[in-house]
Amino acid sequence: MLRHGLVIALAWLAVDHGSKWWMRERVMDPPRVIPVTDFFNLILGANTGVSFGMLGGADIAPWMLSALALAITLVLIIWLARTRRRLVVIGLGFVIGGALGNSLDRLRHGAVTDFLDFYLGAWHWPAFNMADVGISFGVALLILDSFLARPANASIDGPRS
Repeated sequence: MLRHGLVIALAWLAVDHGSKWWMRERVMDPPRVIPVTDFFNLILGANTGVSFGMLGGADIAPWMLSALALAITLVLIIWLARTRRRLVVIGLGFVIGGALGNSLDRLRHGAVTDFLDFYLGAWHWPAFNMADVGISFGVALLILDSFLARPANASIDGPRS
């Protein structure tokens, strides 16, 4: 199962970095806002903070945030190596791939490249990228698994009185 999770992680890392490269080098040359729908734009942003721009502008070295993310990723890989639950393997694969994608971006560029901009009227959700999509999807799968998981000693009919 470890191999399956790592394949998912590497595939999502490739999706993330491929999409960021494409946006930086091909689509956003020059940088601009590209309206796609009445609620979605493509933009080019550089997030120096953590998730959704939190701590942006704080004096935190990019390598420190990457080191923290890589330490958390190591813990997730250990969890991945120990699990046999399919949804957990898939979820952890997406989270690990997304975390590695943003960490590498931060180390290479000093910030995370964001380009997906959803909005309602004048209110814009913080811009994000495919690594963030993978992390969110992976966490959703982990939460779903927690609802579907039953203890090994539980009977189908529940506890007996």
